[in-house]
Amino acid sequence: MTLNQEAFKKILKEQGLKVTNQRLLVLEVLEKHRGEHMTAEDIYELVKVDYPEIGLATVYRTVQLLLELQLVDRINLDDGCVRYEIGTLIEGEEGKHHHHHLICKSCGKVWSFEDDLLEELESYIERKTDFHVLDHELKFYGQCKECAERESAEKRK
Repeated sequence: MTLNQEAFKKILKEQGLKVTNQRLLVLEVLEKHRGEHMTAEDIYELVKVDYPEIGLATVYRTVQLLLELQLVDRINLDDGCVRYEIGTLIEGEEGKHHHHHLICKSCGKVWSFEDDLLEELESYIERKTDFHVLDHELKFYGQCKECAERESAEKRK
């Protein structure tokens, strides 16, 4: 389920917040680029195409607001940049865990991995420690197929 503008307007109003073009455009950009792990600067560049008078600070404030409303998720891929993507609550799966990320150490490309195989581990942790796991984040570091093939070809030379 995606969040359309009407649903987003309703959420803003319920929170006592103004519905602004900037807020709608930032959310729309994130929705259109689902799965791309965008920086605030990436979002800004795309929003200013339709709304040239917007400032980068406005995008940062809007993303922060969307984080607080749990409409976007913040992702740290250990590359020095904070990235954002449409949140799991927008997808209509409250309680669903974030997907995991596969990060190539050679080229830096990032893939999302949707399968969540840690539910059994979370249940075990809860039984063993009485600690209720609300969420988790998992990153796998390695080498993508293309980089591995390129490295192998260079070694054969």
